[in-house]
Amino acid sequence: MAKVRLSGTVRGADDPHRSVRARLLYLLFDAGWDIYNSNGDQRITLGNIEKKITEAEAFVFTPGASLEDMFKAVSVFVGYQTLDKHLAGKPTVLLNSDRSWDPFFGVLSHLHKLGTIKQEFREFLLSADTPETVLTTLSAASQTGVPDAGREKLAHASSPLAVTDEPPPSDLLGNICVFCSATLEESSYLEDGENLGRLIAHHGFGCVSGAGKSGIMGAVVKGASQAGGWTGGSNVPHIIELEGLPEGLSSFWLRPDIYTRMEVMIQHSNAFVIMPGGAGTFQELLALMIFRQQGNPLMKDKPVVIYNRQNRAGIGFWDPLIDLLDGVCQPGEFVVATQLEDILPAIQSRLPQAISEAC
Repeated sequence: MAKVRLSGTVRGADDPHRSVRARLLYLLFDAGWDIYNSNGDQRITLGNIEKKITEAEAFVFTPGASLEDMFKAVSVFVGYQTLDKHLAGKPTVLLNSDRSWDPFFGVLSHLHKLGTIKQEFREFLLSADTPETVLTTLSAASQTGVPDAGREKLAHASSPLAVTDEPPPSDLLGNICVFCSATLEESSYLEDGENLGRLIAHHGFGCVSGAGKSGIMGAVVKGASQAGGWTGGSNVPHIIELEGLPEGLSSFWLRPDIYTRMEVMIQHSNAFVIMPGGAGTFQELLALMIFRQQGNPLMKDKPVVIYNRQNRAGIGFWDPLIDLLDGVCQPGEFVVATQLEDILPAIQSRLPQAISEAC
């Protein structure tokens, strides 16, 4: 029997979405689906999310979208984008009867207009307004499958067989992780990436990245390594086949999936910069905010700076995302910089005192 994974958490007898979820459960079960997480009590972590994805044949997201729900939904979409074999042919439907998913769709729509999301995301993350339309949408999508993401593997890309690990210099102040786009190739964005990499190296920090060769991701590594800085990065085999690996990495951590990749990057970093990016960068920032709110020790005393690059009309690259976070995050969980030169001072002023004094 086919298995569908349900998102969301049931928050007691007075949960306003309880009746909608109950109706959805009945319809799914009556239609022949086995249901994972029917009670909304299964905890998803970076360590187990790939397993949860692998064991299901479809995904349904319920009303009352939380940070964790949005993280899981964008994670599925990133999996589609990066041709994750565990997601092949598995449809995703979002029940948006309460419009709580609208800010999430707004971020993706904004990034699509900016060109960092190439796919028409609504063809991958299917929206429904009622439990009944979830069933019809899910049934149709199960027959037609998931659209082609329009990506091809590089002709000469291959996964490294060994993990190189040159330890950071003993006098390094710490590591700054940069989450950003590996597809954005506009020259001014690439220049920002190189400049940030140089600034990180010149200020005595190591640079951690997703180890992609192209876009801003490759530019950051280039800038840091050419400035003589230490650079570390993590990637996964199926993404390396799409994007390749940059030159100049001091340390590389090969991981089996994008979630353990994120985890090792967080473990090796003392601060985070969110540069212009796409769905993957959106996903990574949500992971940081979830860890922050859970009190995860991996995020203790680690500042997060969003580089909200302004265009000529004064519109910030991350405006919709910042609006979304303002509704679900507490003051101080992240800081916004609109100028590249403000990023390092914002980080230095928020690091633990011993590091700040060394700066």
